[in-house]
Amino acid sequence: MKLTRRIFLSSSMATAALAAVPIAPDVSHAQGMINITARPSRKRLYRFDSPPSDLWTYNGSAPGPEIRVKQGERVTVRFANELEEPTSIHWHGIRIENAMDGVAGLTQDAVKPGGTFEYDFVAPDAGTYWYHAHNKSWNQVARGLYGALIVLENDPAFDDEHDLTLVIDDWRLDRSGKLDVASLGSLMDWSHGGRLGNWLTVNGLNRPSFALKTGETYRLRLINASNARILEVDPNRFGAKVIAYDGQPLQRPEILNYSPLLIGPAQRVDLQVTPSGEGVVPLEEISGDRPFPLANLQIVAGSGKKAEPRILRSNDIPDPDLTSAMRVRLDMTGGAMGTMGEIVYQGKKLERSDYSKTGQVWAFNGIANLAAEPFFRCAQGETVIVETVNRTAFVHAMHVHGHHFRIIERSGSSVKEDGPWRDTFLVGPDQTTTIAFVADNPGKWLLHCHMLEHAAAGMNTWFDVV
Repeated sequence: MKLTRRIFLSSSMATAALAAVPIAPDVSHAQGMINITARPSRKRLYRFDSPPSDLWTYNGSAPGPEIRVKQGERVTVRFANELEEPTSIHWHGIRIENAMDGVAGLTQDAVKPGGTFEYDFVAPDAGTYWYHAHNKSWNQVARGLYGALIVLENDPAFDDEHDLTLVIDDWRLDRSGKLDVASLGSLMDWSHGGRLGNWLTVNGLNRPSFALKTGETYRLRLINASNARILEVDPNRFGAKVIAYDGQPLQRPEILNYSPLLIGPAQRVDLQVTPSGEGVVPLEEISGDRPFPLANLQIVAGSGKKAEPRILRSNDIPDPDLTSAMRVRLDMTGGAMGTMGEIVYQGKKLERSDYSKTGQVWAFNGIANLAAEPFFRCAQGETVIVETVNRTAFVHAMHVHGHHFRIIERSGSSVKEDGPWRDTFLVGPDQTTTIAFVADNPGKWLLHCHMLEHAAAGMNTWFDVV
């Protein structure tokens, strides 16, 4: 019998007791060299009696070790590749030197099997970030190559006990409960909504429990590591407030006046919660016919002290000057049921018979994947406005490397002038979303859809800050 959402909803109840233990992630700190090795591993993802899956992991676990550093601290990682194919590590959301961004084919050569590479950068901004493979990401991230990167304030608002990381992933399992490796690279996934799974985990476990003390205030860092699934949650169900998006703090904690909160692939949301009473409160994903519990918040008696949080200090990100900005337009076309138009790939106009041969079924401004010339070239310090027009039938999660931006226009809805900083935004079918940022980080930077199958199938471009 094939695993479906309905089956994993019911099966999760059977595995809940197995996973109901406090989570103590493997944490690496930045004192000295951090060693990270990508290698094959075997891990059971489904029920306790299911066979183990063949994963690719960092240091033997998925997610890999959580890296915790302080703002302004130097991070030095010696990376070794013990996989069967080349790979690299991208440090998602961190405004670092271009040579350390980890994009194979643009900022570095992929690390070959048996090879090593040393990443060395300073973490300038406090917040919730993550790292993941950036060569054949559609394959390597789906197999487990990702981990959390947490940059703490120099005077943290939450201590370690009250600062919890939840890395959420969406796995596709086969009928036996193993990772479905055979379906990787499916043109159906590439041309539709991307690789959607049928089994959700938090920190590698299904429905784990986190012990929270009543009356004490906690920070929950939610990271969506899925290839393509947009998670839907409602913080109001358990009294939580939003305090940061994509690592960048809000001016004050906010109670959402709408539901659901969408967390696209690669996006992060930090929540603040002060539990009351005792018992089990589920953190639920609510996109299906009925809520699916991602994790349990086990509320226990408090110590009597209160971990009162302070307002998080904003990072030093320059505000865009819209009066003298460069304005560019990105037309998104292709995919099933959408506007195809002309697609040029590696200098050749594709015919219909070429789509299945090349896998290139999406385009930015008529070009699939990285062109020889950049999408735009600008001077360092120049404000850039990017108008993104989605002429496809699917939602896309657009990620800008090396910079954070503000959304300044969105068709069909109003946008606050001082809205939150983001590094990844969702743009719906037939929607136009416009962002603005100061291109203050020199180098060649990727701009792509973080539905990883869409990126592989054409939704990749780059810009040059000189």
